[in-house]
Amino acid sequence: MSRSQRLLAGFFVAAGTMHFVVPRAYEAMMPRSLPRHREAVVVSGLAEIVGGFAVIPPSTRRPARWWLLALLAAVFPANVHMALDPEQVPGLDLNRIPRWTLWARLPLQPLAMLWVWRATRS
Repeated sequence: MSRSQRLLAGFFVAAGTMHFVVPRAYEAMMPRSLPRHREAVVVSGLAEIVGGFAVIPPSTRRPARWWLLALLAAVFPANVHMALDPEQVPGLDLNRIPRWTLWARLPLQPLAMLWVWRATRS
């Protein structure tokens, strides 16, 4: 297992775990138009954890690629929502978190997708 694969697996397991440590922060990111915020946070957290662990065995690495790419695409609208309408995100303090950082996060999503693609090739 490569270093990149270990880091990728750890990143997604840690990110998924955070959905259960601070669920309200993730619920707050979701657009109001989407139903069942709590359930969506649980499902996306579990999906990240499962995807992270699936990177580890070579036999599940290829399915993990598609799983994690789909997951990253699915959560992208929440990041766009935060950038477009930060005032609608409860608890988001724009005095502490500059608005430009919310926009700067958006290009990180395709970079994460590229990381997933490259790390799960073997």
